[in-house]
Amino acid sequence: MQLEGIRVVSFNHFLMGPLGVQFLGDLGAEIIAIEPPKGAFQRHWGGQNSKRAGGETTLELVANRNKKSICLDLKSPEAVEIAKKLIETADVVAENFRPGVMEKLGLGYEELKKINPGLIFASASGFGADGPYVNRPGQDMIAQSLSGMAWITGKQGEVPRLIGTSAIDQHGAMIYAAGILGALVKKARTGEGGRVDVNLFSAALNLQAESLVCYFNGERPVSTQQPASVGSWYHEAPYGIYATADRYIGLSLGNLGVMLEAIGLAETFNITQEEAFARREEISAVFAERLKTKPFHEWAQILEARDIWYTEVNDYDALAKDPQVLHNGDFVEVESWNGEKITLVANPVRYNGVVAPIRLVPQKLGAQTEEVLTELGISNEHLDDLVAKGTIGPK
Repeated sequence: MQLEGIRVVSFNHFLMGPLGVQFLGDLGAEIIAIEPPKGAFQRHWGGQNSKRAGGETTLELVANRNKKSICLDLKSPEAVEIAKKLIETADVVAENFRPGVMEKLGLGYEELKKINPGLIFASASGFGADGPYVNRPGQDMIAQSLSGMAWITGKQGEVPRLIGTSAIDQHGAMIYAAGILGALVKKARTGEGGRVDVNLFSAALNLQAESLVCYFNGERPVSTQQPASVGSWYHEAPYGIYATADRYIGLSLGNLGVMLEAIGLAETFNITQEEAFARREEISAVFAERLKTKPFHEWAQILEARDIWYTEVNDYDALAKDPQVLHNGDFVEVESWNGEKITLVANPVRYNGVVAPIRLVPQKLGAQTEEVLTELGISNEHLDDLVAKGTIGPK
């Protein structure tokens, strides 16, 4: 495994932090997730009325495989000392509390690097470690709305629209993982640790780099909301999604003349490639009307013959049967800690053609508390005392 021998102590909760650290766990790092006695937030909220599978909320299942779970009440000074003892053995501490919380717990970077000078301290926050928004709550909907993402996803004249999934959290998680990986490479070369900071707001801007660079350079558009069927404010027609006689079809970038010929309007609709942006609402209306006249499979044959980029538009039921999804093994069925079958989304990276294995399914709260603390040299008698005081979760 690529990160075998790397130990990460994780204080993450909700989605961006846990998902980023899970990526490291998939690559072989030992992840020790520290949770409070009642469990981290994701154990109590899972979408669709806190839907559960395999004994856990679905949000817990999204981002907590390949991790050991230990239960510490960090309000207890003794639990903080246990955490510090564990951190002495770590390569990375990762957390996504609001800025200042780790310092209040006595677990801030300046304190921890005294006991582990080579430590990498990775922090994921809503808006960054400082600045005017430092104390604002950070969450995916807030980031989508504040960053302009919801605005550019909406249609002109309509209410701004959220993407439909926690895209910023998930993109931010990959930036978080990449930042930690970069720090680990530096540590391998120099022995030096350091601090890594990522935030949800900057991740939202990074995800919009194509749109933002287009907007802030040269002439600016009247509106950055999507027009009619066109998929974004900065694309020409007919780029977007349209209804056919029986289902939806997505049209990608292509030569407008060839595309008009494919739908049988090259002779009757006089328009050039150079006008594809300026007259895009007119063009998209023509395509929308024409594409309704045939079922998807007929259009697919016509477009395929002309090497025009197109796609079916899957719902989730169709996605589960998609041949490329099945070939790639993107969905993995495993047995949860309580014996129930659950479906997880596989790690997207292949090394030498092999998908990263699931060594641990998302664990029951505190499942490895006794194992990890025993490795630190804490006796059974001391463990019993800590359980009795509520400093740690049940053995």
